[in-house]
Amino acid sequence: MNIDSQFSGDADRSDTRPILIIPYMWIGDFVRNHTVVRVLKERWPNRPVDLLTTSLCAPLVDYMPGVRAGIIWDLPRGRLAVARQFGLAKLLRERNYGTALVLPRTWKAAIAPALAGIPERVGFVGEFRFGLINRWRWGEKKLPRFIDKNAALAQPDGALLPPEWPVPQLGVPAEEIVRWRQANGLGAGAAVALAPGSVGVSKRWTYYPEAARLLVERGLEVWVVGGPAEKGLAQEIVAAGGAGVRDLTGTDLRNGVLAMAAAGVAISNDSGLMHIAAALGTPTMGIFGPTSPYLWAPLNSLAATVVQDKSVLSCQPCQSTICKMNDHRCMRDITASEVAGIAQRVLREVGARAMT
Repeated sequence: MNIDSQFSGDADRSDTRPILIIPYMWIGDFVRNHTVVRVLKERWPNRPVDLLTTSLCAPLVDYMPGVRAGIIWDLPRGRLAVARQFGLAKLLRERNYGTALVLPRTWKAAIAPALAGIPERVGFVGEFRFGLINRWRWGEKKLPRFIDKNAALAQPDGALLPPEWPVPQLGVPAEEIVRWRQANGLGAGAAVALAPGSVGVSKRWTYYPEAARLLVERGLEVWVVGGPAEKGLAQEIVAAGGAGVRDLTGTDLRNGVLAMAAAGVAISNDSGLMHIAAALGTPTMGIFGPTSPYLWAPLNSLAATVVQDKSVLSCQPCQSTICKMNDHRCMRDITASEVAGIAQRVLREVGARAMT
């Protein structure tokens, strides 16, 4: 999508001052930040764009087109860490940013850009950030989705939202995927990647072990992808599926990116790995129960949005991290056979397209 026409006359196209994005640091939200990058590059094609990042999310930056660099700086979530803020400000000052987009609506997120003296600091009104933000934006609560709130900051003040935003993109070189497969002793065939984790227990579909067994029985290779928190789930899935299932969970997010890039289809809860797979262009099945696909699904097209359709639940979607009504039926009523069947259909469709 080209949104350049909105910005004609908006800014000096000869401006080459770099731009810094202060993003949300959850993995899925970080992937969606690439839409903000794309909007900025449409608006100011000659201005480099950098992303502040945590060590966890840093590998994603390597695969984001249009991003010059990731500034790795881990700030603690629960405290101010004044010395770390001053250290970050010093680093930002040395990079001579002309604009900072502060996406989180928090006081702490705006401190380092202000201390660094970045001339233009854009953000929504919130948390008494007077003096820290100097290009105020209003109306955040009227914007319907998380991506609308973030990407609107990359537009000129007062601009109308476009009919659709540019979708996030992650690109992994084919040779890197080949090396990753070889390093992990994996064949070249299409595999099904399972991402059983998520932030919030209620978003976790619990039938992954049974689905893995069904997929292996149908001749498919299965990979379990996730972080250290998913190690226990991965062991359950391997026990159910047997030798046809590989546990690929680990501490390095890059491993998860490469697994999703190499997979023939990904099956995921509403999680960061779902957004990674979709942005890579891997056919992705997103399983939704308590959360709304409209609000939280990737902007990228999903191969399938899996929701229970056996009954109407008054509590769905609840957006809650813990189920408090109806015994988690929004997820329990999605069966393993249903998910395995959709995955097979998606793989057939992908294979048919590859033949044409």
